[in-house]
Amino acid sequence: MNVKKIAGLAGIALVLFFVIAQPGQAAGLVGNIIDFLRDSAESVITFVSNVFKG
Repeated sequence: MNVKKIAGLAGIALVLFFVIAQPGQAAGLVGNIIDFLRDSAESVITFVSNVFKG
């Protein structure tokens, strides 16, 4: 096995452990990530709209 494959499997195992051990916190983390991505996308859309508006 190469190191990249082992690291990927370890990462998946860590995520699964976190979800199983603390599902409420894992759900909150995912919600925060989604909120961040949505806010970022809205900011980019606002920026592009303002660039082409003026």
